[in-house]
Amino acid sequence: MTESYFICATPRTGSSLLLGLLASTGLAGIPESYFRQPDQQLWADRWGIPGPAFAYRAFVHAALQAGTTPNGVFGAKLMWGTLDELVAKLAPRTAGRDLAVLEAAFGPVRFVYLRREDELAQAVSWLRAEQTSTWRAGDPGGTAAEPHYDEARITELLGTVAEHTAAWRAWFARYGITPHEITYEQLTADLAGTTRGVLTFLGLDPEAGRPIQPRHRRQADALNEEWGARYRTETAR
Repeated sequence: MTESYFICATPRTGSSLLLGLLASTGLAGIPESYFRQPDQQLWADRWGIPGPAFAYRAFVHAALQAGTTPNGVFGAKLMWGTLDELVAKLAPRTAGRDLAVLEAAFGPVRFVYLRREDELAQAVSWLRAEQTSTWRAGDPGGTAAEPHYDEARITELLGTVAEHTAAWRAWFARYGITPHEITYEQLTADLAGTTRGVLTFLGLDPEAGRPIQPRHRRQADALNEEWGARYRTETAR
């Protein structure tokens, strides 16, 4: 059985949806974005770790405690960029030994790679989330700002998606890792089946857990489709 695993992704691929589905089973840890730099102080405060210059080893220990289910499985999410931050804080000056550093901190690790086939839809979703500060449906951090079409920013985000996707693939290849790869499209088409596939990959029995339940709902609507169609039309000129 896997002791630890990471959901590796880029923004707007359904990673929060997948985290909630896995957590609902009670088998696959309580995966969250524990190591995302902007959120770390919030987690440290919640766990009673004195800061702001808190000891990172103490932070990781607290994350392991918070993110592990009684069966001993720990899960967390890593976006590209967060990975470098995590490794650097765990073991400075150990370039080229990322996997060894992670295994020293988290034990045997497996990786789930979540991507989105429709990268334009991903970029459009990312743009709307940026403009409204709403990254999840019902996000209390959201604003009343009206989203507006921005061709230049969509192009930039498409470039970022491609760059991060290539970086993840190169990193997996460098360390000889074969992740369990799923897509946003597969996930949203079959929430339960995709979640069971991840559990099986982790060496867990899907039938042994609680019913699989989503804690987030899909945000995309007609406006996303409108912007995607507009971008295709205007950039094809």
